[in-house]
Amino acid sequence: MASVAVETQPWQQLLALVLAATVVMGSPGPSTVSVTAVGAAFGLRSSLGYASGLVLGTIAVLLVVAAGITGMLASIPGLAMVLAVLSAAYILYLAFKIATAPPLAEGASMATKPNFLGGFMLAVANPKAYVAIAAVFAGAASQADALGAFTKLLVLAAMIVAIHVVWLLAGTAFARFLRHPLASRIINLVFAVTLVLTTAWAALP
Repeated sequence: MASVAVETQPWQQLLALVLAATVVMGSPGPSTVSVTAVGAAFGLRSSLGYASGLVLGTIAVLLVVAAGITGMLASIPGLAMVLAVLSAAYILYLAFKIATAPPLAEGASMATKPNFLGGFMLAVANPKAYVAIAAVFAGAASQADALGAFTKLLVLAAMIVAIHVVWLLAGTAFARFLRHPLASRIINLVFAVTLVLTTAWAALP
């Protein structure tokens, strides 16, 4: 009896890649939770710069992983620790800014909003981003390659944009509750604490 070779079709690989990216890269972490918290505390328009920084920074991480530079960086003594400390320091600063953000009705413009550079730096110093993207990329590379490296990069870059947009919109959905001073303070504190706890959980081995 002749054996029948079962080949994975390109659309099946594409679907598997999208699902893996959604689960692994879209799960709660410093980047996704922070963009949600910023969106809730400062509103959609005021959060676009920060969200753009996160997106471009995460895409930069994707390119680093795809180029195989991650292994070289990992060989530098102490670099991982430095990145982790920088990321944790900015997360704590960001959590403080979110927790103390004024109600939107009082004009959140009076507060110092997280900006593009802050989002970009958090993304490139976020250890979870390297681990998650490397896991998805390695999983895709282990299959029969019918998509091509460039297609994978485009798909994952699009997923990075989509994931951050969804989390940002989820955060801004809370914005209408933040015009009441008490509700604003409670929600901002909850987001700030969640951001810190999520980051601590992601840092666990």
